[in-house]
Amino acid sequence: MSTQQDNTRQTPTQRNLADLAAALTAGTIEIVDLTATLGPDTPILHLPPDFARNTPKVAIHKISAYDQDGPWWAWNWLELGEHTGTHFDAPSHWVSGKDLPDNTTDTVPVQHFVAPAVVIDRSQEVAADPDFLLSADDIRRWEAEHGAIPKGAWVLLRSDWYPRNSSTEAFLNTDDNGSHTPGPSVDAVQYLVEKGVLGFGTECVGTDAGNAATFDPPFPAHNLLLGVGSYGLASLVNLDRLPATGALLVVTPLKIVGGSGSPVRAIALVPRG
Repeated sequence: MSTQQDNTRQTPTQRNLADLAAALTAGTIEIVDLTATLGPDTPILHLPPDFARNTPKVAIHKISAYDQDGPWWAWNWLELGEHTGTHFDAPSHWVSGKDLPDNTTDTVPVQHFVAPAVVIDRSQEVAADPDFLLSADDIRRWEAEHGAIPKGAWVLLRSDWYPRNSSTEAFLNTDDNGSHTPGPSVDAVQYLVEKGVLGFGTECVGTDAGNAATFDPPFPAHNLLLGVGSYGLASLVNLDRLPATGALLVVTPLKIVGGSGSPVRAIALVPRG
């Protein structure tokens, strides 16, 4: 049977998947790594002293490395928090999402691990003001140029903050008045909830702005989005390599029993050119 005859028997979905596989093989689709390196120098979020203890720094412990403890193999064991490095926030991470169904990393529907992404570039504004807040009006202006944000999409805030990741001090950007990092305003998060987005992602240590504890409600990206069963992504890199629309985001958290989140290897599929 000829290839042409085979193609006529395929459903539209089968043809789409075949076209995707062919494009990946041909290199007409680029795979962009959105993941920061995970190791002892990974910046860790610091909580105020009156809250629970902080996540420990990442520690990598050798089990064996082709030596007396294992002559033919090398492997390590790790110490790290669920919300370390490039990571996924499940709804159970926040009190507003603690009673939702399928709210932990072992119960999140796998269908949600692959979804379209839109990228809102506010890197120039962040360069001028590290406390920049993405507003609902910013999002509406973006939609006027690029089209409506589809339901079930990831919304990613490009700030070009990720090069700071090599320095904890620069990444957290903290002084006596708190942390100064960009993020969404309350009305922006409310608008994204109304749009039914799958989640919100940033290049900073968390999805909320550094001073979001002072908002009403505080930490809106966590409080409002996780409260309706959406997700968060933090410490992303390379968002400057993604188009405003047209990227496909693949994010797979570890299947941790009762996990409130997980480090991830996040990648995006992007048409070349």
